[in-house]
Amino acid sequence: MSIQIGEQAPQFKLVSSDLKEVSLSDFIGKKVVIHFFPLAFTGVCTTQLCTMRDNFGYYDGLNAQILAVSVDSPFALSKFKEENEYQFPLLSDFNKEVSAAYGALYADFVFGLKGVSKRAAFVLDETHNVIYAEVLDVATDLPDFNAIAHMVK
Repeated sequence: MSIQIGEQAPQFKLVSSDLKEVSLSDFIGKKVVIHFFPLAFTGVCTTQLCTMRDNFGYYDGLNAQILAVSVDSPFALSKFKEENEYQFPLLSDFNKEVSAAYGALYADFVFGLKGVSKRAAFVLDETHNVIYAEVLDVATDLPDFNAIAHMVK
């Protein structure tokens, strides 16, 4: 079950694509947009994160931090970030604990892969209460970027 609007977001510490530990608590006082995505270097995931990349200035101007989370290794995420010039941290949930805590984890994915992040988006307020939550069961669907932008304003 995914976390719901009004709940306190589960705290986490993950290793970033820059091989640094990033904690959700690092961003207290900022709104946080968390995008979970299944796998780096896949078409829909690239579209999802490139949409956030192309709108980065909007979020940065509103004192909002974007974080992207997948079960890929930090090394794969580093290359993915470099190739697509993402300005925000890509975080490795290699152990699948954060995706599970947010209710954004497929038990079974394509090709027999197990434990892959679902495509999902959460917006947290400055004290990290959930003000927007969208978990998609169909991996080819994209989150509602307009609704996310509206919640950050």
